[in-house]
Amino acid sequence: MSEMTFEQMLEDSFKNIHTGEVLDGTVIAVTADEIAVSIGYKSDGIVTKREYSNDASIDLTAAVKPGDTLTVKVLKMNDGDGQVVLSHKRVIVEKVSQVLEDAFNNQTVLTATVSEVVKGGIKVIVDEVPVFIPASLATDGSTKEIAGMAGTEVQFLLTEYNPKKRRYIGDCRSLLSAKRAEKRAEVLSTIKEGDIIDGTVKNVTAFGAFVDIGGIDGLLHISEMSWGRIDNPSSLYRKGDAVKVFVKEIKGEKIALSVKFDDRNPWADAESKYAVGNIVKGQVARMTDFGAFVSLEDGVDALLHVSQISKAHIEKPADVLKVGDEVEARIMDVDFENHKISLSVRDLLADEEPAETTEEA
Repeated sequence: MSEMTFEQMLEDSFKNIHTGEVLDGTVIAVTADEIAVSIGYKSDGIVTKREYSNDASIDLTAAVKPGDTLTVKVLKMNDGDGQVVLSHKRVIVEKVSQVLEDAFNNQTVLTATVSEVVKGGIKVIVDEVPVFIPASLATDGSTKEIAGMAGTEVQFLLTEYNPKKRRYIGDCRSLLSAKRAEKRAEVLSTIKEGDIIDGTVKNVTAFGAFVDIGGIDGLLHISEMSWGRIDNPSSLYRKGDAVKVFVKEIKGEKIALSVKFDDRNPWADAESKYAVGNIVKGQVARMTDFGAFVSLEDGVDALLHVSQISKAHIEKPADVLKVGDEVEARIMDVDFENHKISLSVRDLLADEEPAETTEEA
């Protein structure tokens, strides 16, 4: 029986490995771009930064150190320089792929941090597996909200699982909608019409403001923002403003809010202050072709018709008045039920003919 040569004994001392095999190795050196790993084979293996993690910002020198054990997968027996090409990332991906498959089949809620906002949505990494969540499924509000989601933690369901195409699609919206519905039901069970609540303005529109009243939104309509006339809700409220409101009406899941508290109603004692015949002072608040509206106090506007501005004929109020002018007038008519007051400046003027040039007969 012939004796084995040293080279043969050395060769036999190495492991026999093959492409696709998963094994444990020992880190022997680390640079910014790659990790050298001893795998008990005649050649050492190399794990590039790309094959270590999907995180392009990772610092390999901080992630691993010589002496660490690293589980790797053999990708190629020889990279052309005699080294074995290895991957650590793919070992993780294959393990996580099973987790994702189970989550997809069982509709298990997953939690991950948004790694980046990309075109059309957001991307999260479940260990080393990238999951795309379309903008329409990332929030239960406007798709514009995704702009600030990088670095935030989200919960989602996996709606598509296709490892062959490396296609994994997530959905946050259904979970958020379910939570919102649950919260709405909870809040609706604890409030009633007439309740006074502290809220926060969530959004301002042309017709009113949506107010968060403890996890659900109520509508503060423009007509319920003031006892007086409001042309634009944004002149009174901004997103984030704290506001005290009362529940005016609950209709199904719709909540109507108001800030027109009875104790602040300027019409409460209007019958004594604004009786017919009383002389009042006010400021022109706005103009129309048929007259000027005069603010007597916050929430109380009165109409000074063009025919009641002067004894002289006036084509339009803007010929003699402008917004901000102070006027003194007599109250000619009041409709307290509909909050309407009619004024006359003309009635205060001396009983004389309008000043004009006449020709002798």
